[in-house]
Amino acid sequence: MGRLFGTDGIRGIANEYPMIPEMALKIGKSVAYAFRNATSDPLFIIGRDTRLSGNMIEYALSSGICSYNAIVMLAGVLPTPGVAFLTRVMKANAGIVVSASHNPFYDNGIKLFDNNGYKLTDYAENEIKEVILNNNMLTDNKGKNNIGTVSILNDSVKMYSDFLKSTLPKGLSLNGLKLVIDCSNGATYRIAPELFTDLGADVFIINNKPDGKNINENCGSEHTESLIDNILKSRADIGIAFDGDGDRLIAVDENGNLLSGDKILAISASIMKNNGLLKNNHVVSTVMSNMGLASLFKDKGIGHTMSQVGDRYVMQEMTKTGSILGGEDSGHIIFSDIQTTGDGMLTALKLIQFMKEESKPLSELSKIMTVFPQILINVNVSEKPELDNVPEIFEAIRYAENILKEKGRVLVRYSGTQSICRVMVEGPDKDETEILCGLIAGKIKDKIGKR
Repeated sequence: MGRLFGTDGIRGIANEYPMIPEMALKIGKSVAYAFRNATSDPLFIIGRDTRLSGNMIEYALSSGICSYNAIVMLAGVLPTPGVAFLTRVMKANAGIVVSASHNPFYDNGIKLFDNNGYKLTDYAENEIKEVILNNNMLTDNKGKNNIGTVSILNDSVKMYSDFLKSTLPKGLSLNGLKLVIDCSNGATYRIAPELFTDLGADVFIINNKPDGKNINENCGSEHTESLIDNILKSRADIGIAFDGDGDRLIAVDENGNLLSGDKILAISASIMKNNGLLKNNHVVSTVMSNMGLASLFKDKGIGHTMSQVGDRYVMQEMTKTGSILGGEDSGHIIFSDIQTTGDGMLTALKLIQFMKEESKPLSELSKIMTVFPQILINVNVSEKPELDNVPEIFEAIRYAENILKEKGRVLVRYSGTQSICRVMVEGPDKDETEILCGLIAGKIKDKIGKR
């Protein structure tokens, strides 16, 4: 079978292995078996995004879980962090999200949360993989008294929305705030407009008409051109873009300038520290974070640790260091005293809260961090060999590192969810950085690029 779990759950092309109904059925059985915990009425919550294949996978998972005498509650279309929240507050055995996040509609995936709403560790994922692989572990559970039920959780959106509203300080209103929201035709298409309108903002919505195939299509956190255009035309105060499953946020200021996760982390950490709210005075980011973020934290006297890529690894490092703030440049931001995973809408609320409390526009807040020139090139690959074992690629990386020395850095890694090799180069000079990044990407394309 090879590696089943990637950076964020199981993912692949819908209706091709492993994202086929037969496999989803087996995964459902395995999850029910692994998380039964001797509970008399084991409960599992399933949510999904708007992909065409969502129902197919959701129903197969439900069938597998029910065959192990467990209860399934379907939360419907709901952001990934909403499922994490419901799993925790409803004391479910586990939560499952059917989504491929920012990927195109033809992909789909399965993400798992434990009973506390946390993404699984590598160890826990390997345990489930063992159950899936070993048919003998899935004991015969047939019989008329060993069948679970499926029901609809009709108020899932309201429950999650009420939770988000409760995270704002009492008396804080969004009245007078002009806001453009890009829902990416994904899981936030219904909840985001309602939430921000209820809070008093003047809301303009784009990309909130999902048809099963337009999720993430030239929209959302990966494609902000339309969002920027609408902000400038409407003279909005802020724009926010979610990805397909709503666990990421990319913000745009009133001048049309993009704020990635690093800048959001910089703003959040600085304001929280100034207000005495940054517990343990420590923040976690990933190895993909800009060098400017580490420089800011050093200047501010804020402790800083970098984890491997993936918001679950960020969360695990936050637990080790006692941090309550962490995230990725891609827009996964975790406020761990409030939520157990990256939450795009929570992050948007916190960012707006900071704007209101500081009485400053987002453009002013974002000046706190100087971004080092950083070039990122994604190369589609046909295979994923160890990069050190491909001499031409290894030599190109070493050459760039020798040029930059301590002035910059080179990071080359495979995507955990797609057939892509990511090349990231940072340095003091933009032109030099582009040349070095292009050199490495060119070697990768020549040797292992998809033809």
